[in-house]
Amino acid sequence: MLSRITGLLRETLIARTYGASEWTDAFNVAFRIPNLLRRLFAEGAFSQAFVPVLGETATKEGAEGTSLMVSAIATLLFWALVITVLIGVLGAPWIIFMVASGFKSGGAYDASLILTRIMFPYIGLISMVSLSAGILNTYKKFAIPAFTPVLLNLSMIFSSWLLSPYFETPIYALGIGVILGGITQLGIQIPALRKIGLLPKIGLGFKSIQQAWRHPGAKKVLHLMIPALFAVSVAQLSLIINTNIASHLTSGSVSWLSYADRLMEFPTALLGVAIGTVLLPSLSKANALEDTEQMAQLMDWGLKLTFILATPAAIALFLFGQPLAAVLYHYGQFSALDVTMTQHALAAYGVGLIGLILVKILAPAYYSKQDIKTPVKIAIRVLMLTQIANIILVPWLNHAGLALSIGLGACLNALMLWRGLSQRGILATNAGWLKFFAKLSVGLVGVVIVFYLGAQQHDWIALKDTPLIRIGLMVLWLGLAATVYLSSLWLTGFRAKDFLFQAK
Repeated sequence: MLSRITGLLRETLIARTYGASEWTDAFNVAFRIPNLLRRLFAEGAFSQAFVPVLGETATKEGAEGTSLMVSAIATLLFWALVITVLIGVLGAPWIIFMVASGFKSGGAYDASLILTRIMFPYIGLISMVSLSAGILNTYKKFAIPAFTPVLLNLSMIFSSWLLSPYFETPIYALGIGVILGGITQLGIQIPALRKIGLLPKIGLGFKSIQQAWRHPGAKKVLHLMIPALFAVSVAQLSLIINTNIASHLTSGSVSWLSYADRLMEFPTALLGVAIGTVLLPSLSKANALEDTEQMAQLMDWGLKLTFILATPAAIALFLFGQPLAAVLYHYGQFSALDVTMTQHALAAYGVGLIGLILVKILAPAYYSKQDIKTPVKIAIRVLMLTQIANIILVPWLNHAGLALSIGLGACLNALMLWRGLSQRGILATNAGWLKFFAKLSVGLVGVVIVFYLGAQQHDWIALKDTPLIRIGLMVLWLGLAATVYLSSLWLTGFRAKDFLFQAK
């Protein structure tokens, strides 16, 4: 929650200071590149392969075997990142062309090139952070990894505030903030790892690299990473294609999508990433113990909790997007047109939000069984269908068409993952889904009414001159929607204790 709140504060400051311009487009393109590779190296392929193997090693080999495996993996990852960062810094012009071919010359191209070189080392820092997070999450130490992104957001906020006046191109201050954030994120992991006795020992010599390469646990992780790389590469390829398409649209399109992304990521990270992060170690342990009943109960808990919390968030993005965009971004250089364009992207994301979150809940069930090939096959199909959707939707809806195609693709992805788990018997057969959705629908009707009335009742853009009143009105409508929803759930028989689950 703190991470998402500070992330919104960060985006609000960027919107107020820089608006939705060629400079913010340049920053978002440059920042997307290390983010894509971060997901590829760390949160994506690496964590999907590493966490299940680490959980299995911890269960079967104890502390000493786990420590040796962690050090071997850290050594290999460190040197792979050193090479990747050097290639990225030297090859920045080709990377910019690949991600945003619409930036052919001028201020946006020059700024994106410099920002890419400033921020590319962030991939090395954040990937080592993600290695640390995988270790801590496996040992159910969730607080430090969850809090870590707060440090990046705060670093970017203070860098933009304090350093911008010293740059001829003020947006460069954000690039400095990203690097400082990566350093602080890595620094906070070290005491936590030392406390559980798993601070990796990174080998710097050639002999140490050879030993790490021959470690059986490292070999297993690398073997699992090959299909995982395909799975994550497919998802990231879709993002690269969409960014490239957006760079050819109206100036500001990349930024409108980025501002909408930030709001969409609030429920996605708060629910999908948080629940998925908690599920993966528990599912891996249940799989190692061959406890299929425990796996089914864990998935039933995660899925139902997701629908309870994510569905009203999707309705809010779809119906209440203008108030959200206006209150968070409509200051300084961020214009009324920018609010409207961001609102369109938010509505499109609202259509697919449930799918985006469900993928993060369903996929760990495959990863826990060290099955990464099935999500790969599904991801490839979804990529092809997403690009077909882009061909149809972008000429009609412009940048919002890109958001809609991502959301529809995620819904299809989730449906295929769900079907596969059902066929394997991993999802509970007696979960009572029909009754669950019938009761849930009662509360959702009230949410739809409240958000529709709230969006229509006020001129949210005209309220720019009275920001406190606008903020107060948004809080009142959100509070009313929450009250109506929770009251309806209580009347239909839902209780908080129904969603408490203690893993074995």
